[in-house]
Amino acid sequence: MIKISICIPTFNRVKLLPFAIESVLKQSCQDFEIIICDDGSRDGTPKLISKYQDSRIRYIRHSKNIGKSNNMRSGFEAATGEYFIKFDDDDRLTPDFLIRTASILDQDPSIDFVGTDHWIIDINNVRDEAKTQENSRRWGRNNLAEGVVENLLEVVFVQQSFQVGATLFRRRSLEEVGFMQPNWQNCEDNDLFVRLALAGKKGYYLPELLMEYRVHAEQQGINRAIPYLSDKLRYLNSYKFDSEKLEKIRLQRLSETQLLLGLRLIENGETQKGRQLILASKSFSHTTAWTGLGLSLLPTGLRGKAFELVRKVRCKS
Repeated sequence: MIKISICIPTFNRVKLLPFAIESVLKQSCQDFEIIICDDGSRDGTPKLISKYQDSRIRYIRHSKNIGKSNNMRSGFEAATGEYFIKFDDDDRLTPDFLIRTASILDQDPSIDFVGTDHWIIDINNVRDEAKTQENSRRWGRNNLAEGVVENLLEVVFVQQSFQVGATLFRRRSLEEVGFMQPNWQNCEDNDLFVRLALAGKKGYYLPELLMEYRVHAEQQGINRAIPYLSDKLRYLNSYKFDSEKLEKIRLQRLSETQLLLGLRLIENGETQKGRQLILASKSFSHTTAWTGLGLSLLPTGLRGKAFELVRKVRCKS
């Protein structure tokens, strides 16, 4: 059996994809297969893949876009390795990622996945030390000790310390929870970790910077914000925790997401739906909510500039 299956889902990233592939080919552990699942790219990705003469690289091309999580699932279903990792086409693994994480799974069969810390890099592959440290603090990894995580549900739901692209899983453990949910575009990674924790799976944290997460312009914008917030709402509505503490946090995040999505929809011209979400958020006593409801009375063509002005004023205050 192949030791490790590495899935790289891709879509129109022909200029960045080679960096992801090369980061795997340069691993100190060479017992792997690479599964590139292409969600209908139109940028020359098939031609790029044809240049790789390596029997370990498998290419799954979908003739049309089937969606983010569905594309990932196609790669997972094709995997044959004992262990599995999925990382994005704009990211990279450091040379010792596989050997460091796989050795932990080898030594303790009760551990279901091993997550690591990661670097922040820019479009030119330059590591940013300051942003990396800030990112580790933001997601609670700087306070997370090495070893099996005792309070896993809190760590993956509240702190969101684990990142899918920086985590090696036992493939069997992912099969037992169904891997990614079908038909999701966003928050599928958060959802997976919560389901693993609820299923009683065991996660191990390795506090080493073994993966590189790229931050770039394509990740921003209102066109991405509305789908993201919509999926986040679905994700937060998928659970009801037994823990009073976690349930309170879930409901608070649900309310915040309803408010933010409502504001974005109003800005985008979906007035009625946006108003309903703001009122449902139980944040209508909040200044931001009242501002959004007030701006919803403006003609659609004027809202974009009005919302932008409000953002600028808040940034200066």
